[in-house]
Amino acid sequence: MNYFADNYDVAVIGAGHAGIEAALVSAKLGCKTVMFTVSADWIGNMPCNPSIGGTAKGHLVRELDALGGEMGKAADATTLQSRMLNRGKGPAVHSLRAQIDRRAYSGYMKHAVELQTGLDVKQAEVTDIEKDSDVWRVITRLGAVYNCKAVILATGTFLGGRIFVGEVNYSSGPDGQFPANMLSESLKKLGVPLRRFKTGTPARVSRDSINFDLTEEQPGDEKTVPFSFSTKENPKNTVMCHIAYTNDETKAIILKNLHRSPLYAGEIEGVGPRYCPSIEDKVVRFADKERHQLFIEPCGADTEEMYLQGMSSSLPEEVQIQFYRTIKGLENVKMIRNAYAIEYDCIDPINLQPTLELKEFAGIYGAGQFNGSSGYEEAAVQGFMAGVNAAHKILGKEPLVLSRASSYIGTLIDDLVTKGCSDPYRMMTSRSEYRLLLRQDNADERLMPIGRKLGLVNDDTWQDYCNNIELKEKEIARLRATTLPPSEQLNALLVERGTAPLSTGCKLDDLLRRPQLDYTCLAPFDKARPELPDNVAEKVEIEIKYDGYIRRQQSQVDEMLRLEKQRIPDDINYDDVYGLRLEAKEKLNRVRPTNIGQASRISGVSPADVSVLVIHLEKKRQENKND
Repeated sequence: MNYFADNYDVAVIGAGHAGIEAALVSAKLGCKTVMFTVSADWIGNMPCNPSIGGTAKGHLVRELDALGGEMGKAADATTLQSRMLNRGKGPAVHSLRAQIDRRAYSGYMKHAVELQTGLDVKQAEVTDIEKDSDVWRVITRLGAVYNCKAVILATGTFLGGRIFVGEVNYSSGPDGQFPANMLSESLKKLGVPLRRFKTGTPARVSRDSINFDLTEEQPGDEKTVPFSFSTKENPKNTVMCHIAYTNDETKAIILKNLHRSPLYAGEIEGVGPRYCPSIEDKVVRFADKERHQLFIEPCGADTEEMYLQGMSSSLPEEVQIQFYRTIKGLENVKMIRNAYAIEYDCIDPINLQPTLELKEFAGIYGAGQFNGSSGYEEAAVQGFMAGVNAAHKILGKEPLVLSRASSYIGTLIDDLVTKGCSDPYRMMTSRSEYRLLLRQDNADERLMPIGRKLGLVNDDTWQDYCNNIELKEKEIARLRATTLPPSEQLNALLVERGTAPLSTGCKLDDLLRRPQLDYTCLAPFDKARPELPDNVAEKVEIEIKYDGYIRRQQSQVDEMLRLEKQRIPDDINYDDVYGLRLEAKEKLNRVRPTNIGQASRISGVSPADVSVLVIHLEKKRQENKND
């Protein structure tokens, strides 16, 4: 028997990384919010890898922090080991990654949502969503009915979740939790178009069963960097990670048992992640590789569980034990938790607006794996954006839509809603055509003014930001105005570094542009140099050294923004646009782009189609002007 429980502005279904950010920001913006979770003990759980960040993902966390999100702060507070990836490459692809204490992170996030004013946390299984006049009715398994103006679906891999281990499969969420089967059926009944995706996770093994002497050490950085711009003390490295490798014997066992993999036996219908394949996928797809790398990473400071990154599998448990034990250092390994694949329901993100609201269901928003993406970081930023837009719609404010030129967040969402995805979407630096502008070091400059305008950046963080901008601009101006005279010591450095010595004076910024030189090595010859925070010095060097490339990319952005300003009417019928190819009409009618820039990025819409569309819109504008 159902009973009325309460009224809310926003209901968030799910308490993973997407749900947490959605619920927090909705409440912070002034909406009465409720967040439902199947288990209050697993808020902010990390069912897969115990880490935050990584290539391109570190950019997302920095951007989320600049806007006022929580993930970066939580990661800094629970870091076990911190490393900056891709140091040997250009600054556009430098990405922070931190090994995280899994349970400490969950505890941090649980307390954060419990403390948030205007947010109620409820342990309950949501089984049904119904439309009732102008509100959505969210119904739990115990019959409680909550009336809500907006619903955010942040269901992760719970929606119709099914676990696969060899020949065994059963209905389940991740980590042995209850799946959301009834909610999945309710959404199908409502008419939400769902499909099946699949992901997997490696085994967790006991630390004392590993011979670390036979593995390679992977230490953290000597000088660490935090994710959050508000973190005052850099995280400390307290653990060592290790690297091991598969071999011919590992490969032979996997290939011998390939027929027992549910993926190759055809039992899994869901599409798996292209860029994070299982070990059985790797040995098949990369048959010429002699070995594959795996990373042995601790799950926390107070547990003996070690995570075997790069070794996800859905092979039978006994086969997993066999092939893990062929690896040097793991000959006597003991599994605490076996590897498994999980299949789940999600939506084709083509059905979403750029605000992450479902096109056919006003008031329902999607975030995270429900939208077809993979990864904690991708989920968190979508949760934040869905939370902002749900709150703004209720409060009568303008939606927040970030452009591709502004952020990786904007790129991710634009990719999802414009191009869709045929497998779980993972953010990579190569997905952005503006990655030299979208560096992680300048995420604050790109997005913190937006976070401040939203009211999500506090006074201290904002003042630090303003001070750093002033310091950076003054230093760049000083370097451009300061001339270094030639000297024996300076020329000795230049020759040693493999660059031409000076015969006349040279501006400091011109010297800094030489690829062989950096800001630090010139310090002994730059007596007037002020003391700068590390992050400011980094920005100064990058902006001077890559000035020409940055200006060139900015001109491309300006052209893209010009196209973004050309709005497309919501009621346009593309079938009436003379000269459009049939494929273009079909794609445009399905995606319903909001502007010419978005239309130009739709797969199957050619530059000629865009020109036809621009001419059509201009003709319509002239006709309306003359009426």
